[in-house]
Amino acid sequence: MIYTVTLNPSLDYVISVDDLRPGSVNRTAKERIFCGGKGINVSIVLKHLGVESVALGFAAGFTGDEIIRRLEEEGVRTDFVRALDGISRINVKLRAGEETEINGRGPRLTAEEAAAWMRRLERLQDGDVLVLSGSVPQGLSDGVYEDVMKALRHKDLKIAVDATGDLLVRTLPYRPFLIKPNRAELEEIFGVSIRTEKEVAAYAKKLQDKGAKNVLVSMAGDGAVLVSADGQVFSSRPPQGRVVNSVGAGDSMVAGFLAGHAASGDYREAFLTGLCAGSATAFSEGLAKRDEVERLLAQMKTS
Repeated sequence: MIYTVTLNPSLDYVISVDDLRPGSVNRTAKERIFCGGKGINVSIVLKHLGVESVALGFAAGFTGDEIIRRLEEEGVRTDFVRALDGISRINVKLRAGEETEINGRGPRLTAEEAAAWMRRLERLQDGDVLVLSGSVPQGLSDGVYEDVMKALRHKDLKIAVDATGDLLVRTLPYRPFLIKPNRAELEEIFGVSIRTEKEVAAYAKKLQDKGAKNVLVSMAGDGAVLVSADGQVFSSRPPQGRVVNSVGAGDSMVAGFLAGHAASGDYREAFLTGLCAGSATAFSEGLAKRDEVERLLAQMKTS
């Protein structure tokens, strides 16, 4: 089973205004509400690809209830710990020529709630996959992913980590199965400017030297690079299409990689499925659907 973790999930309220007039009453031209959070995105795309998962994390208040309801409506199983202090975040994304974001803070977690979440993780069995992704809410330490991997190191798990900076680097000694920095995050980790695919691969290998098994680097419109656990390097431009949405593309890439690897055991297939899942999300208003991913895969394999 695949388990995804979203420690600070949200309801994302996306509103479009044709002519924003600050200080006046404005009316929306278009609005959408959807669940936000990197692990949640991974679970939804996995479901679209026909792969079951369980979404873990924390939910609080009426917004937490709605997050769980929407996930279960998508067919995603949930096992959230209920937090009592505050509500799950509402993130407002205002599109009026350019996009402005106002993100909520989320609940403040207690030691007892954090311990209850850890007990859920202790139920994982050998062979399971755990996806740790996204930011950390109030009440948890910045080393929480490291703490999780240390606590579970006696189990034979495949752990994927999609986080930034020190939150990611601190997990490397525990040999995560997959990490997925983007190019900017890779530059931040090493304090360099990276211009070419060759340089991306070189710095990805440095992360392997620090402990990561598979390093998948997303590069937006320039595609992606995978340095795999067996020493192969794969790189590709993305399939052709018009980008309309970048939200969730990286999470979709993680889901596609895990789904592709689970189905084939082949790193090239996993890489291409990840690349096409990320692109399918970028080319649509929502998260990647199976038929979209399969169409892009066919395009990649015949081009």
